Amino acid sequence: MKGSTKYIGVDVGDKYSEVCCTDETGKIVERTRVKTTREGVRSYFGDCSPRVVAIEVGTHSPWISQELEHLGHDVVVANPSRVKLITSSDKKSDRTDAEFLARLVRVDRSLLWPVKHRGEEEARSLLTVRMRAALVRSRTLLINVVRQSVKSHGHRLAECSAEAFAEHARKSLPKELRSEMEAVLVTIDVQTKQIRKSDKRIGKLEERYPETQMLRQVDGVGPVTALTFRLVVQSPERFKDSRAVGSYLGLRPRKDQSGDSDKQLRITKAGDMYLRSLLVGCAQYILGRHGPDCDLRRWGLKLAERGGKSAKKRAIVAVARKLSVLLLALWRSEQKYERIRGSEAPPIAA
Repeated sequence: MKGSTKYIGVDVGDKYSEVCCTDETGKIVERTRVKTTREGVRSYFGDCSPRVVAIEVGTHSPWISQELEHLGHDVVVANPSRVKLITSSDKKSDRTDAEFLARLVRVDRSLLWPVKHRGEEEARSLLTVRMRAALVRSRTLLINVVRQSVKSHGHRLAECSAEAFAEHARKSLPKELRSEMEAVLVTIDVQTKQIRKSDKRIGKLEERYPETQMLRQVDGVGPVTALTFRLVVQSPERFKDSRAVGSYLGLRPRKDQSGDSDKQLRITKAGDMYLRSLLVGCAQYILGRHGPDCDLRRWGLKLAERGGKSAKKRAIVAVARKLSVLLLALWRSEQKYERIRGSEAPPIAA
């Protein structure tokens, strides 16, 4: 690598990555391709003095950024979805993307909306949570397949928990369908056992992250939601304003206002999809028939009472957004959670 190189843009591909190097004036001094492997990264970047390297966030970006940092480089992980110059280019290619990254990081790294990857320990902990989520999704899919298949033959399985489904189905299935369904029921059994093991691992991880106990003070927030919130948000000081966490998790409505027009749009759905779904599930419990009386429930029910199209759905999303703010505030302040603050008003009926 030439000594005049100061800024490097890397468009990471699954097998090969495109590299563009510029000097302080923005002049391109080198273009090349490197293998997207640890050996390839070390071979190219290991023999040069520290540089500013920009890469896009993606599947390979966590380990590549760690490798580059270990080699002494200043790494900027860009969020391409926020950089229209890259996503909206009519000449988009790996080569031009690498050049854009190099030029933008030279001018102002904030233009790349930098993303900070979590450390290896937190990444492994979050992997445990995500693998459990994948098992749950897979089991739900198989359960639905069994139920729908039984219906198509004129029968119906009674409602039961997912944990007890395989045993219940074996007892309730018509004889002519049992042999065809057995392989799927065995798979559901195995997945249920693995989910239980994952739950035990998550219980142990809670001991590693004691701050999750602050989050679990809120009714409806269980160990999976608390741990996922802790690992995704990473630090309570990440946001200057606690309300910003709602936008970060994609729970804020899109904005399209001009003059007297102010359209009601759907939420942005930015950020971590799994954590957002967990918070929505918590909000459904809080507003449901078994939800405990609390300020959050009262606020959500009043919102739902306004009526209009999809009022209940909007209330659930609003409660999920407010819940994320509450969790961050509890984490930051380390205060005891009060269900109802400064109010003696009677409970609001659902």
